[in-house]
Amino acid sequence: MKVCAKAVLPSTWKTCLWLIKLTWAVSFTMLLLKWFGLLPVIAGAVEPLLRSFGLPGETALPLVSGYFVNVYSALAIISTLSLTTRQMTILGTMILCAHSMILETSVLKKTGTSAALMVAIRTAACIASGFILNLILPADMGAGKAATAAKGILPAKAMDMSLLWPMTREWLISSLKLTLMLVAIIFTLNILQRILTEFGIMDKISKVLSPLMTVFGLPRKTSFLWIVANIIGLGYGAAALIDEVERGALTKRDVLLVDTHVCTTHSNIEDLLLMTASGGVCWIMLFFRWGISMVNVWAIRLGEFCRAKLGASL
Repeated sequence: MKVCAKAVLPSTWKTCLWLIKLTWAVSFTMLLLKWFGLLPVIAGAVEPLLRSFGLPGETALPLVSGYFVNVYSALAIISTLSLTTRQMTILGTMILCAHSMILETSVLKKTGTSAALMVAIRTAACIASGFILNLILPADMGAGKAATAAKGILPAKAMDMSLLWPMTREWLISSLKLTLMLVAIIFTLNILQRILTEFGIMDKISKVLSPLMTVFGLPRKTSFLWIVANIIGLGYGAAALIDEVERGALTKRDVLLVDTHVCTTHSNIEDLLLMTASGGVCWIMLFFRWGISMVNVWAIRLGEFCRAKLGASL
């Protein structure tokens, strides 16, 4: 166990530093966007599209905030709205498909997958979720008042100097807390992963999950990464993903398939429960995203099969 711990420390610390720098840079950029009052402008641009999702215009702000920042920023705005169960289920599914886009795309790119492909898959999944759920969910699903305008989310006056320090102070405190949490979780997870592999427990986990991996179209050896992504997400699970790739435990194809799956369906404990607590239907938000992920992975495998057949015929 000591050997396992020592083996992962150098690479884990390197990944931690990279992730911390990225997290601070992204969060500071979002702080500036809020202070300059640019987030409402971006939200206003996508507001007309929301009618196709059965959502009121006020949900543009949490959708855009979640897309660029994270689930928590979206929830802070959602808490000021009054949405029906139907609306919250649609909005929650869309946000869970595509959130923390800058940070999580950087993590997936670090594993060797195309950043443009991941952004395209997640954005398409977000939009498709809104359209499809709006079509299939009952119009009278849930109850509640129509959404009301978000209040108290952004400064009433952009670039108000009196608000700059309180916003900066809040950003510093939250960023420091997140940094400590990142370091603790990443080191613990990487050491645990190496120990499970060393003692052969990973093989047993893979065998148990083999039928599920087959349904999802994923290689059996990606079981642990699937568990990590689904339980704690891409941000905290970044080190585990990157470590598996750097050790050569996964092929480039394996990485593409597992990234295609987990990019739209991850953090299915904390984030999913938070959306459920906000009024969404848990099982719809979970199984719908699993379905989208499964379709995406099998689409890639079908493309590989067709190219192989075409190449053989030529």
